[in-house]
Amino acid sequence: MSPRTALFAALLALAPALAPGMAQAECYADYKAKQDDPLRLHYGVAQVSACDKKEAKAELAPRLRAGGWKLLSVISTFGPEGLGERQSSAGEYFLRF
Repeated sequence: MSPRTALFAALLALAPALAPGMAQAECYADYKAKQDDPLRLHYGVAQVSACDKKEAKAELAPRLRAGGWKLLSVISTFGPEGLGERQSSAGEYFLRF
């Protein structure tokens, strides 16, 4: 096998491992959060590092906690194509956390 062929084969072998990381570059989650005393609720959208609800929840909870909020739920995860339809609903909490 020539060095050029070996390099090409190695790149092909790595492609599946690299693709998920590239695909996850733009993942977002919409969520619900609350504050107590007085009770306040909000719906928001945040950028997350993985398009998996469980991982998004683990990532978002400490961010929200630092801002005085408790994460109630991650509703969904999505790519950049879903941002436009959620921006007005999230209001001031659009990409805030």
